[in-house]
Amino acid sequence: MSRVCFVTGATTMFGHNVSHSNIKTNRNFKVNIQDKSFKSDILNTNFPVRISTRGLRTIYKHGSLDAFLLSAKANNLTPEALKIRRKIKKHLGKNVEKTVVKAKNN
Repeated sequence: MSRVCFVTGATTMFGHNVSHSNIKTNRNFKVNIQDKSFKSDILNTNFPVRISTRGLRTIYKHGSLDAFLLSAKANNLTPEALKIRRKIKKHLGKNVEKTVVKAKNN
């Protein structure tokens, strides 16, 4: 499995270790990925995801997975998150805006 965050899309970055004598050797910065399962209140199902700790904080800030996916811009989401978002929107129908407002107020 690759180390890619479900929310942020963050992947491994590359750089250098720089010694005292200024010798540069290659290294990589791995993302802190956790396996987590989120329940969608609207769809009433669990979604197991691989998410970074930064992404966890983002979802907790919004209150739930549904509230995050509905309030986030589509071009900022990963393909897996877009699939879940489409399922939620299809289930809600035309009342998407009302649900987002309720989720933010709670």
